[in-house]
Amino acid sequence: MTKSRLHADAVTLQYRDNVIARDLSVAIPDGSFTIIVGPNACGKSTLLRALSRLLPPSRGDVVLDGGSIDRLPAREVARRLGLLPQSSLAPDGIAVGDLVARGRYPHQSMFRQWSAADQDAVAAAMAATNITELAGRLVDELSGGQRQRVWIAMVLAQQTPILLLDEPTTFLDITHQMELLDLLADINADGRTVVAVLHDLNHACRYATHLITMRDGAVVAQGTPKEIISERLVEDVFGLPCVVIPDPVTDTPLIVPRVRRASANSGGDAA
Repeated sequence: MTKSRLHADAVTLQYRDNVIARDLSVAIPDGSFTIIVGPNACGKSTLLRALSRLLPPSRGDVVLDGGSIDRLPAREVARRLGLLPQSSLAPDGIAVGDLVARGRYPHQSMFRQWSAADQDAVAAAMAATNITELAGRLVDELSGGQRQRVWIAMVLAQQTPILLLDEPTTFLDITHQMELLDLLADINADGRTVVAVLHDLNHACRYATHLITMRDGAVVAQGTPKEIISERLVEDVFGLPCVVIPDPVTDTPLIVPRVRRASANSGGDAA
């Protein structure tokens, strides 16, 4: 079987003595929009941290382009992987345009300084995330949703073939959530591999070309949403009784939670 560019082979992931996942193997299909879902504390973000080299496995190996990611220089990893972690801190007093420009750092060297290509990449990333008009504002002055879009722009400015995003829709209202997911789908359609951790299962079903479902540090099921999402899977993994119907817009699975008790405003008497 041909290995993907990015995969984890039998990794054990832990924080000190707390083991989150044991003997976990995951391959990210090249060119996919892979979304990782699961209940809280199931290991989604831990897996993403391992794939991005932020969390070295205590056993096993994370492989990027045929070699252990831990043996690659940090700048080389940053040219191949763009990462948006779950929480990011900007330096005090930095302007939006300057923070986004830091996404070009992996492409700089003693022999290659700032260029028109770098400026174009920054401008394109800011336009894609609708923050061009914020370029001169201080990041400290922005709302949570605006700051999230600035961080996403910085990752896009890296122009890496693989993007890893941990809960990228955090702090965004519903309109900006959909705009961001549409943007990531467009980036994926242009040939880049996108990996995201999401909490919203319906968003995941709508956008994922490859869905990884986790529970208790293990992969329960993976494949296209249509292949793996069922009422039984959702109840087993999330503990949520539901009905799965076709999304009337995209024909992808749509999870409708079952009513746990009759509404007091239903207008009828309980039988």
